[in-house]
Parts: sequence; C-alpha cells; structure tokens
Amino acid sequence: MVRQNTQCAEEVDQVKLSELDRFIDDSRDVKGLLIPALQRAQELFGYLPDAVIRHISGRLDIPFSEVAGVVTFYSFFSTVPRGEHVIRVCLGTACYVRGGQEVLTALRHELGIEVGQTTEDRRFSLEIGRCFGACGLAPVVMVDDDVHQRVKPARIRELLASYREEAHGAQELEADLVPEGAAE
Repeated sequence: MVRQNTQCAEEVDQVKLSELDRFIDDSRDVKGLLIPALQRAQELFGYLPDAVIRHISGRLDIPFSEVAGVVTFYSFFSTVPRGEHVIRVCLGTACYVRGGQEVLTALRHELGIEVGQTTEDRRFSLEIGRCFGACGLAPVVMVDDDVHQRVKPARIRELLASYREEAHGAQELEADLVPEGAAE
C-alpha cells in the first residue's frame, strides 16, 4: 500500500495528524471506517483540508475520488475552515412560518457574513438547516449543540453575547499566562 501523506506533512498540524492516525489504528476492525475517520479528522482540524482527505485516502487504501465524494455528499463535512461556533438556523416549515427567515437576516446582519461563511476572527460560521425536530419551539437556532428556542430577531445580540464572552474570557486567560516582561 502506498501512503499518500507526504504532502500532508508540510500542510497540517502533525500532532493532530498523529492523533488521527491513532484513531484509525485503534478502529481498524470497524466496518465502514471512512465516515468515522472523516468525523474524527473534522473534530481535530475543524474542517477537512485536501491534505487530510488525501492522508485518510492513503491510510484506508480508498481512492481519493471516493473519499472526496463522501466529503462533498454529506453536508456535515466542510472543506473550508469553520468558526469556533457553528450557528445553524432552522428554515423548516414551522420555523420558516414563525420567523426563521427574519432570524437568519438578523444573524447575517449582526455577524456581517452570509450563509456558508465564517467571520474574519473565525469565531462564528453561519449555516441553515431544514428541520431540527423541534417544531413546537420554532423558530429554532442551534449554536454548536445548544438549542435556542423561540428565537426573536431583536434578541440575536443577546443570544451571541455568551459565546462572544466565552471567547473573550479565553483570550484574557491566555494573556494572563504570558510571563511579565515577555515580548509580544
């Protein structure tokens, strides 16, 4: 078997790549390992860069075209960097009728991005969904795995505040860890 990961060494974080390799090695007995390997890679890298797709192709001895086909078929997978927080607005029938489109417009305005884009600071990505199975709570917005129900466009800034504060708090903590007098 020829491994196709020589290009990968220069393009991706080697620690994450080693962790992906451990996952693949530990899961060799799993039937249909491709999708779990792609899911694990996306968890590690935040998206699926071409070099990682090629690496998985080589490690699993599956043609690159087949692996790339799976990546592009499933909307869960992304080949572009996503934000730290992925915001999904439901536009299924109940959510749409109860104001989901207005919620989406408010989010686009507040974040300054369109659907499928990520903010410049890579804090947020904006996506749409067709149904989250919470029709009685419409309109629904998911931020990562958090479900927000009966969302009002006027309260979007408030909804995002805790996610913005979380990132700001992490930056402050990081700044506190820099030794005094260290060059920035």
